[in-house]
Amino acid sequence: MYVAPQVVMEAQRHLWSFLRDQLRQSGVTGVPEALDEAIPHHDAWLDPRLLLAQTCGFPFVKHLRGRVRLVATPVYEAPGCDGPTMVSVIVVRKESAPPDLAAAAGLKVAINERGSNSGYNLLRAAVAPHAGGKPFFADVVETGGHLASMEAVLSGKADIAAIDCITFDLLRRHAPERLEGLAVLGVTPSGPNLPFITRLSTSDEELATLRAALKAAIIAPALADARAILGLKDVVVLQEGAYDILLDHEQAAIAAGYPDLP
Repeated sequence: MYVAPQVVMEAQRHLWSFLRDQLRQSGVTGVPEALDEAIPHHDAWLDPRLLLAQTCGFPFVKHLRGRVRLVATPVYEAPGCDGPTMVSVIVVRKESAPPDLAAAAGLKVAINERGSNSGYNLLRAAVAPHAGGKPFFADVVETGGHLASMEAVLSGKADIAAIDCITFDLLRRHAPERLEGLAVLGVTPSGPNLPFITRLSTSDEELATLRAALKAAIIAPALADARAILGLKDVVVLQEGAYDILLDHEQAAIAAGYPDLP
């Protein structure tokens, strides 16, 4: 799910090469040589061939739970992360930044997609207390991705967006020019990081092997540079119920009379 800028994609490929070799050495068959970078992520999640993918927490708890197996949750070293949890940062243009989120009423918001946790669900949770059960934003622009949402804000096509704090930190560290002109207005409520999943038919033994390979990747000296680029410092195994907080955020917004943006 984290593939930009290019140095991040290269680090992901390096990480996969290590995992591939670990899995093969553990006797797992049919391990792909390289990451499939062409398949849309929504298609990958329920592909019966799926060995390992990363998904957003909101679609996991809303649509994928019971249809895939939860492998592990990454722990990132990024502002806004606390152990295996993260927030989204709410960004606006520096030149026209409102003083706070409450003052953003009537602006145009950019979202990556309505099924997103970081770009939609957490933002709705942050806005609901200020909306008073009424529309808060003037309009919603659906961009298809966090980078496009930031570009929409910078270009004036939108005024505000919520960006996964890990995505934001990757750009801050590796492509700071992509953030020029943006200001952070605040942060959203938190939830678990984007989990790694595998197909539902994966056996308990195969699941344990996947988890062992990920744990090995966290301590392998050969991956030190890749982990530093990604900000990846650990993986932990959470109970599926840990992701229920994302549904709680949704239900709290509904209870406040704000079931949908705008």
